[in-house]
Amino acid sequence: MSVNRERPTHSDLEQFERYAGGFTRWAERQRGGLYILIAVIALLLWFASGIYIVQPGEEGVVQTFGRFSRVTTSGLNYHLPRPIQRVTIVDVASIRRAEIGFRSTDSDRSQEVLSEALMLTRDENIVQVGLLVQYRIADSPRFVFQVQDPEMVLRTSAEVGLRSTVGKMTIDAVITEERARVQEETRIFLAQLMEDYDVGIQVTDVRLQVADPPEAVRDAFQEVVRALADKERLINEAQAYQNNIVPRARGEKQRLIEGATAFKEERTLLATGDAERFTAVLDAYRVAPDVTRERMHIEALESILRNVQLTLLDDKAISGQVLPFLPLSDLSGGPAPARPEPQPAAPGSTAPAVENQGDE
Repeated sequence: MSVNRERPTHSDLEQFERYAGGFTRWAERQRGGLYILIAVIALLLWFASGIYIVQPGEEGVVQTFGRFSRVTTSGLNYHLPRPIQRVTIVDVASIRRAEIGFRSTDSDRSQEVLSEALMLTRDENIVQVGLLVQYRIADSPRFVFQVQDPEMVLRTSAEVGLRSTVGKMTIDAVITEERARVQEETRIFLAQLMEDYDVGIQVTDVRLQVADPPEAVRDAFQEVVRALADKERLINEAQAYQNNIVPRARGEKQRLIEGATAFKEERTLLATGDAERFTAVLDAYRVAPDVTRERMHIEALESILRNVQLTLLDDKAISGQVLPFLPLSDLSGGPAPARPEPQPAAPGSTAPAVENQGDE
């Protein structure tokens, strides 16, 4: 079986070439438009790369060809795309920290950095000190442009200030009673350095974390510290005892002085009264000796017999075998019976005897 294949004619070839040339020209026109579209999209994306967001508490430092241009605040902002402009976001609200002599880790214990912590004191002893510095960014343009690594400058300056302060004190002062002074002088020194360097950093707080002798001799120094603490405690207890005893002794002294003064005045007044009374009696005696003598006798008897109990006895009771008298006042608990008036005796009778018996 044979297949007849027709060969294309010359006219068919010309028509095909015409169609192919038109399609090629159309494809070339479409390719040029695609390139333009790609270029436009790339240009738009390049311009859109300048959009950035500044969060609250942050500032954006915009640079134009590496030179400071402006500062932008929180919100949606725009800068010309790189390499024309670029922006550095700086957190100016947060409190940052720098650690000298140690580094915090994820665990509770910190890691010691002995190259920073070991320092020489004035009395040529070595002390291990750890310092925590808290700071914030006060001027974002100066923080970005003034020095290459401002936080490293802060750390180095804090170490310099701490070494300068510790070097002026003894080891006992650094470890015990002068810790607050170490903090304050280091803070002042560091703040002055930051102001001189003008790096836009504000130091907010300086805290001394640890101040101990080196590990090899720490136990011996701790014994010394405990002895000093005991000394201070005993001094305080003695001072408290003194503050308690001395005022009481002074009060007792004043009380005795006032009591003696009152006794002196009392005896003086009594003596003066007795002397005046004696003088008055002497004057009365000189005027009427008999009357005065009798009056003095009566007054003496009244003073003696004032507390004397009077008991009456019958002569029959005295001669009989019964109890001579009965202490009725003692049995009744009442006062002594009144003293009766003497009655005149009848002729030929014996008057009852009267006996005065004083309290024994």
